Amino acid sequence: MRIIKTNTYEEMSVLAANMIGGQVLLKPNCVLGLATGSSPIGTYKTLVENYEKGILDFSRVQTVNLDEYCGLSGDNPNSYRYFMNHHLFDHINIDKANTHVPNGNAVDLEAEAIRYEKFIESIGGVDLQLLGIGHNGHIGFNEPTTYFPKDVHTVNLTESTINANSRLFERREDVPTQAITMGIGTIMKANKILLIAGEDKTDIIEKSLYGKVTPEVPASVLQLHKDVTVIICKKK
Repeated sequence: MRIIKTNTYEEMSVLAANMIGGQVLLKPNCVLGLATGSSPIGTYKTLVENYEKGILDFSRVQTVNLDEYCGLSGDNPNSYRYFMNHHLFDHINIDKANTHVPNGNAVDLEAEAIRYEKFIESIGGVDLQLLGIGHNGHIGFNEPTTYFPKDVHTVNLTESTINANSRLFERREDVPTQAITMGIGTIMKANKILLIAGEDKTDIIEKSLYGKVTPEVPASVLQLHKDVTVIICKKK
């Protein structure tokens, strides 16, 4: 495991984008696992800039997102499909048909979870998975629990996660209470994992990387992965 500390959010974003860009250059038809939230916005901005400079070509890349809220359509500004289009996909030469986000608006969420898990396997798995981390240690929407969920599944969001995400919604009651997410097992199958986090996550990062491996701190499982890079910025 590599741990890199940066002085600024911008420096963290550039380093993360360079790592993702390196994966694209090494394997132009790679599968990128992508995340949402405030942490990766700068990373996506830098990837767009590198594409515009002619450094990166995304025409053969496929992407699979970690998660999606249940009950939101892809054109809802609070959905993660909308987030990805707005911050990345609309600004690079990727084929939108090769960008994949779980369908949180599916009639049968259990069937959608099974479909998404099988789909990731069918394209050969994830070459590089980008992660953020919640204050309670969640990765994707895998909340603290008594076991590590293996596959893609639906989850009831904790009050702390709902509160943290409510800043993005007009009203707290508008925040979905469920999400569909890659399981811990799905995430751990990625060949490489890149986790980025701000200074406000220092305590949970330390607990996750140096504490006991336990589903009560979902990110602690990353200690068992063969190739993890963690980039932490001091301030944003």
